Amino acid sequence: MNSKKHRDDEGDHKSHNPRDRAIDALMALAAQRPWTDITLADVAEEAGLSLAQFRDAFPSKGAILGGFSRRIDRIVLEETTDDLAAESVKDRLFDVLMRRFDALKPYKTALDSIYAWAMRDPLALAEINRLAVNSMRFMLEAAGGSSEGPLGSVKLQGLAMAWSRVFHVWLSDESEDLARTMAALDKELERGKMLTHRLDEARKTLAPLTNPLIGLAERFLGVR
Repeated sequence: MNSKKHRDDEGDHKSHNPRDRAIDALMALAAQRPWTDITLADVAEEAGLSLAQFRDAFPSKGAILGGFSRRIDRIVLEETTDDLAAESVKDRLFDVLMRRFDALKPYKTALDSIYAWAMRDPLALAEINRLAVNSMRFMLEAAGGSSEGPLGSVKLQGLAMAWSRVFHVWLSDESEDLARTMAALDKELERGKMLTHRLDEARKTLAPLTNPLIGLAERFLGVR
């Protein structure tokens, strides 16, 4: 069965949306060949789109990855419940991120190929980090945490880095129960919890010195 007939036979709601079709096409191709061998024309053909239709949907393969990241965010956020409301933020975040791995599972082969390419391209790594930070903002909020405040940016970047480390464990974890992935995630979240606590304590200690300087800077810049 050729890919076009297969897409026609599927008949799901995604097949009518050019953006979803482009995302599905890119991930399917990434599971079959190296990232650098995939052209925009290849993606358009696989998606059953003209290049003009493809251009209206996405400007580049990198933009498709952004769309894929938002798709996964949406899946996780739509499945978020209040079942763990009484648990700690760390435990709720553990649950949210494990559900994220569940959502990524159908694309594991493609993601392995994409990240093998990205690890050799500093600019690609920077862009993937940006996508991860944006996703982690919503994952943290879904777990009842917050990325606001003086340490918000540091917290998000730290969480994105922790996610990246666990993600690479997940790529090679073939077990049904994902025991290695869960152990790595628990370790990273515990480490992040302790680091955040230490940074917050340091901020409180230094506040009497830094707050007047911040106030002077704001007045000088006309912020307030």
